[in-house]
Amino acid sequence: MPVFDDPKLVSAAGLVPVLELAESAGLSEAIDEACTLPAANLAAKVRTVVAGMLAGADSIDDLNLLRAGGTARVLGPVRAPSTIGTFLRSFTHGHVLQLHAAHRRLLGGLAAKVPALVGEDDLVFVDVDDTIREVHGYAKDGAGFGYSGVRGLNAMITTISTPSTAPLIAECSLRQGSTRSGKSADWHLKRTLTTVKAVTGPAQRVWVRGDSAFATAKNVAAALKAGAWFSFTIPAWRTVTTAISQIPEQAWTAIQYPNAILDEETGQWVSEAEVAETSFTAFVSKKKSEQVVCRLVVRRVKRLGQAPATGQGELFDVYRHHAFITNTTLPAVEADRYHRGHAIVEQVIAELKAGPLAHLPSGKFAANAAWLAFAAMAFNISRAAAVAAGTGKARMATMLRTIISTPARLAATGRRLVMHLPDRWPWQAAWTSLWDHAVGPPAPATS
Repeated sequence: MPVFDDPKLVSAAGLVPVLELAESAGLSEAIDEACTLPAANLAAKVRTVVAGMLAGADSIDDLNLLRAGGTARVLGPVRAPSTIGTFLRSFTHGHVLQLHAAHRRLLGGLAAKVPALVGEDDLVFVDVDDTIREVHGYAKDGAGFGYSGVRGLNAMITTISTPSTAPLIAECSLRQGSTRSGKSADWHLKRTLTTVKAVTGPAQRVWVRGDSAFATAKNVAAALKAGAWFSFTIPAWRTVTTAISQIPEQAWTAIQYPNAILDEETGQWVSEAEVAETSFTAFVSKKKSEQVVCRLVVRRVKRLGQAPATGQGELFDVYRHHAFITNTTLPAVEADRYHRGHAIVEQVIAELKAGPLAHLPSGKFAANAAWLAFAAMAFNISRAAAVAAGTGKARMATMLRTIISTPARLAATGRRLVMHLPDRWPWQAAWTSLWDHAVGPPAPATS
């Protein structure tokens, strides 16, 4: 017969080392110094939201899980969902921007605390994308119908990653649902590129990547001003199709993918393609100073099940072309391989939607914008905890299942509080590694 009567049980004991890692990276200090929101115990309320998200909460009411059993005894002050709801509704646009400043400072602290978080690869990728978070009802400020055809709010995400490390969220912004994907993206890229300098080494080359919605003169200019490489998928403008048609047949290099990739437009799996490049001047409709002379790298794939046409139309009847502009100096085949990796930002969006962004919990736009900022903090903390635990690129759901949702029983011995964890816990080594990293001395400085 079940009886809910034990005040010493903790259902998510893994929150203790995860939050300790965040605190050692400066979570509370960043909030207190960056935010001027007139709310009592500001850092405690932020910790409540972030801890709840790490423990699987995707709504305000879910934060109640932190108040069960002895959880609050090991986490510190925890606020009730009703208090958090009032707290979120008190945010203004300016206060949300302050949250983003705190988020950037926290990211720098996490990178310093866990040096392997960003790694030492030669390349650092900055990827940008947006998504529509569907909402229901008519009480959501800013909701509208965007490119996806569903009613929702638009979230823009920029990430930082390397060939050997998983992506981190550098910037995020909640926008009206009807917002065009690339609107004001250059503003977010500029802030992201500034953030990158704080978390990467001076010898690392930054590469900005994006799909065709972000192929704008302003975004290219932002990358160039920061001294970064760029590659943006480019729409089939007339200048693009003309340039492709003039590529000589002998210029195409055949490539074969180690693993087949899915052609999103046809739904077919592709294992073979050809790559070529040509010089190109982008944005010719702009004034001369905004035009960009660069490389046009093109990947072409045969249309399956179609017989070759005759005449001049053969080039575009037989092949599907995927082109991007870039200023990289890598060979075309290698540049194409790395550019296709920009879809990694979609993994981050999927993780957020499967976790804290399963819902946007408030009817007030600024409250939902703050919720997105907290979700970004939780995401990066989870990523840092995964690296500290030695589990590499483990996602939020994996960290929740293996580390965070570890049950424990509290016991007091003298003046110490001891957490008794399950015997033969399969992830004991990872849990212990995270604990040692979180409560141990800071990592030695490197020069």
